[in-house]
Amino acid sequence: MTTAATAEEQYSVFRDRRNEAAVMPQGNLALINTAWFYGAPGEWETVWMAGGQWAAAPQGTPGVVLKAEPSDGVAIDGELVSGERVAYAKSSDSPSSITFADGKTGTVIVNEEGIYALRIWDAASEDIQNFGGIDAFEYNPNWVVTGTFSPIEGGKAVEVSHLKDHGAAREKVIPGDISFTIDGVEVRPVAFVEGRALMIVFSDATSGDSTYSVGRFLLCAPNPDGTITLDFNRAFLPPCAFNYNFNCPIPPEENRFSFAVTAGEKNVLNREGELLH
Repeated sequence: MTTAATAEEQYSVFRDRRNEAAVMPQGNLALINTAWFYGAPGEWETVWMAGGQWAAAPQGTPGVVLKAEPSDGVAIDGELVSGERVAYAKSSDSPSSITFADGKTGTVIVNEEGIYALRIWDAASEDIQNFGGIDAFEYNPNWVVTGTFSPIEGGKAVEVSHLKDHGAAREKVIPGDISFTIDGVEVRPVAFVEGRALMIVFSDATSGDSTYSVGRFLLCAPNPDGTITLDFNRAFLPPCAFNYNFNCPIPPEENRFSFAVTAGEKNVLNREGELLH
C-alpha cells in the first residue's frame, strides 16, 4: 500500500523534472539557431550550422525544402539527403527528424502567420555545459489560490506583444474570465489556451528583482464547479529566460501584478550560482 505524496513532495518532483527538461537534447538550453524562411519557394538560403541549402516549401506543404549532396551530411528521418527533400514541421501529421553531420539535430516549426523556420539543437551546447539549475522559491501553500472561471461564448480576442516582434501585437483568444483575490484586491488576469490547459503570462513586483525580468508562465484549468486553482508554486520561467533564440510573449497589461508573487521559479543559474545570461 502506497502513501499519497504530500504537496511538498510533488513540488520537489516538479522541480527535478524542470531541471532535467532544461538539459534535454532539444530542451531550452540546446537551441542554437532559429532560421525563418520569408522568401518565396525556390529562393535558396544557407543556414548557420546546417549543411545544404534551404527554402520555403510550395504553398500548402507544411514544412521547408532542403537541397543537399550526401557530402553535406544532412539526414531526414534517418536517410542522407541527395537532391531535394521536404522537412515537415512538428505541427504536421508526420514531423521530420533532422540530423546533421556533427551530431546536431533539427526541427521545423511554424508561426501564427504560416511562416516556417528551421531550428537547430546542440545537445552539448555551451549553455548546457554551464547550467547550474533553476533557482526557485520554497513551496508555500499560501500561494495555492482559488478563483472563479466564467466561460465567454465564442471567446474574446486580446492583443499580445512578443519580445522580438518590434512592438507588433498578435491576437490571442481567451475562452473565459478569471478572477481571484489577493490581500482583499480582486485580480482579473487573461489566460490563453495552451494545449489542454490555460496559460497566464504574468509579471509581478519581483520581476527584474528576485525573478526573471520579462515575467513567468502559469498553467491552469477550470474545475467542474466553476472555480479555478492557481498554484503559483508551479509558476515557471519562459523559454527566453534560458535562451535568446526564443521569442516569448510579454505579459499583457491585465497580467502585470502590482503585488509580489513569492512562489515559483526565479532565474536560470550557471554552475557558479550566478545568472546564466
